Amino acid sequence: QVQLVESGGASVQAGGSLKLSCVASRFIPYMAWFRQAPGMEREGIAALERERPTTYADSVKGRFTISKDNANHTLDLHMSSLKPEDTAVYYCAAAFFIGRGGGPLSPREYVFWGQGTQVTVSS
Repeated sequence: QVQLVESGGASVQAGGSLKLSCVASRFIPYMAWFRQAPGMEREGIAALERERPTTYADSVKGRFTISKDNANHTLDLHMSSLKPEDTAVYYCAAAFFIGRGGGPLSPREYVFWGQGTQVTVSS
């Protein structure tokens, strides 16, 4: 079992920046960030896989950057140029392997999930 704990959510103005962090209870190779806005499906936005390039959703490409510190079991999401449509609960997800179907930004690939952290962007 792996525990994931997110932090860093806040309320910011449009155009601002935030850094979210996710700490895992142990090393786990496949990690990603998802978000879910009210009434919407959970959306994969950034994934970092061992030995593969990072993957970003088009909606955040060029604005968000995912990074991982394996020594501290930490996954970060650096968000800039934030827009009101980025408002959502952001979740960290992880798995020991992928291939369940859907690709690195699909919720189906991940077994472990954090509790989420709220990001609110006002115009």
